[in-house]
Amino acid sequence: MDIVSLIGSTTTVVSVVVFAAIVVWAWGSGRKPAFDEAANAPFALPDDTVGGVPASRANKNPSGERQS
Repeated sequence: MDIVSLIGSTTTVVSVVVFAAIVVWAWGSGRKPAFDEAANAPFALPDDTVGGVPASRANKNPSGERQS
C-alpha cells in the first residue's frame, strides 16, 4: 500500500466519522428548541422582539431615552 492510497483512505474514514458526528449533533433532541426558534424567525414581526427583548425596550438606552 503506497502513501497516497493510505492518505486517501484515512481522509475518507475521517470524513465519514465527521459527517456522522454532525448528523448526530443536528438531530439530537437538545438542539430542537434552537432550531425551532430559527425556523420561526422569518415569520416574526419586526415589532415582536429584537434578540429576545421586546422591541419597545430594545431601542432604548439604559437611561430610558429612545435612540435614533
